[in-house]
Formats: sequence, structure tokens, C-alpha cells
Amino acid sequence: MPMRNHLFNSEKIKYVKGDKPKVECILCAIRDGNPDVRSLEITRRDGFIVSVNLYPFNSGHLMIFPERHIEKLYELSDPEALAMHRLTADSLKILEEEFKPDGFNAGYNLGSHSGASIPHLHLHIVPRYNNEIGFLDVLAGTRIVVVDPVETRDRLRMRFENI
Repeated sequence: MPMRNHLFNSEKIKYVKGDKPKVECILCAIRDGNPDVRSLEITRRDGFIVSVNLYPFNSGHLMIFPERHIEKLYELSDPEALAMHRLTADSLKILEEEFKPDGFNAGYNLGSHSGASIPHLHLHIVPRYNNEIGFLDVLAGTRIVVVDPVETRDRLRMRFENI
């Protein structure tokens, strides 16, 4: 098989290979404001944090996670589950207004064999776009995200402040 040249996010590959902040839980470190962890936090509400994903799949890729460290969905209390649902609905509305995606994937990776690399419950919201497959996806298996995660955080913070 011939060798291909690929574009890739060199920072993500370092992370995948273990070059991560030395913290017990990255999401708890974000919660606690640990200076060793890069935070893209947008807002906190009702015991939950909304953050831009540091390595987004698409523009506007968010994570919602409880402030308290839990690993299982069934560990949420009924009031927490309702608060998370409402925050998810608000997040979807804000993303629709700000990025105008054609759809969304929303879901959890539960357990290490599901792709979960963070042992702290978190919900991914990934905006999907009709034209997101480009020549780099096809030729090099590479996804280009056209909005900087820090810019995304700043744009969405303003929207969350208005609800």
C-alpha cells in the first residue's frame, strides 16, 4: 500500500499519545480553573458547564458536563437530568442561530470501548453541515474546522449571556 501524505492536528495527536495535563480528570480541572488546563468554557448553569471542544469535529462542537464528577448517566438526579436537557435545548438553539447548521449529532460516549477518553460524563453536540465533506476529507481523510475554538467560545458566551 502506498504511503500518503496527511494533514493532521499535531496538537491532537500529542494528546492522543498521552501528552496531556497531569490531572486526575480534565473536566474537573476545567471546573476548578486549573491553570495547567486550557479552558474553552462558555457558561455555567444549574450545576453544568458548557464548553467548546478543544479538538472540534466541526465548527460549534460543544460539550456539556456536570460540575460534579460522575461517570454514569444514571448517576444524574431527576432535577439534574432535566437541567441538562434544558441546557442542551438552549445550546442547540444558540448554535442554530450562530452557525446555521443543517443538523446535529448529540450524544454520549459511555465507557472506554465507546470512544470515551474522559472518565467524566459529558454530552457532545456536533453541528453538521450539508457541505462539510470536502476534497481533504476524500483525498486525505482530513477534516478542516474553519472556526477557531477560542473564537467560537467568545461568540457563544455572548449568546448564552442573553438567555
